[in-house]
Amino acid sequence: MPSIRHIRPCLWFDTQAEEAANYYVSIFKNSKITNISRYGEAGFEIHQRPAGSVMTVTFELDGHKFMALNGGPHFKFNEAVSLEVECDTQEEIDYYWNKLGAGGDPKAQVCGWLKDKYGLSWQIVPSGMEEMFADHTSDRAKRAMTAMLQMKKMNIAELRRAAAGG
Repeated sequence: MPSIRHIRPCLWFDTQAEEAANYYVSIFKNSKITNISRYGEAGFEIHQRPAGSVMTVTFELDGHKFMALNGGPHFKFNEAVSLEVECDTQEEIDYYWNKLGAGGDPKAQVCGWLKDKYGLSWQIVPSGMEEMFADHTSDRAKRAMTAMLQMKKMNIAELRRAAAGG
C-alpha cells in the first residue's frame, strides 16, 4: 500500500480564505500561515478569478495542517463536517467557545457545537467525552447524555456531576 505524506482538510470559501486563515491562526497557539498561492491567467474561463487574487492559503493550527480555498459561492459549509477542539479545562472551553462563536450563528449552538462567522461548524468538547459515553447502556452514560443535551456550551463540572450521579 502506498504511503501518504499527510491528510489535510481543505476548507472551501467564496473569497474569504486568507481572512479566515488569519482569523483561525489568531485564535490557536502555535499556529501560522505557511503558504499563499494565487490564481494565474490560465483557467480564467473556469475559475473566473482575477490573476493575482488568492487561490489557496495553507496554514497550521497548533501543528494541524489545513488548506483554505477561494473557490467561489458554489458550496457552503454545513453541519455534516465539523472540527472538534478537545479541551482539558473549562477555561479552554470558554476561550474557544467565545473566540470561534463570535459573529457566528447563535441558533447553531447546541451540545458543544457552534458555527463560526464563516459558517464552519466546530465542536468544543471536554477531554474524556469518549470514556463518559463508552458504555451506552450504563446509567453514567445516560445521565451524562441527558445533561449534555440540555447544554449549549459544554460545562465540564456539570457533565462530571451528572455522570457521577449527582
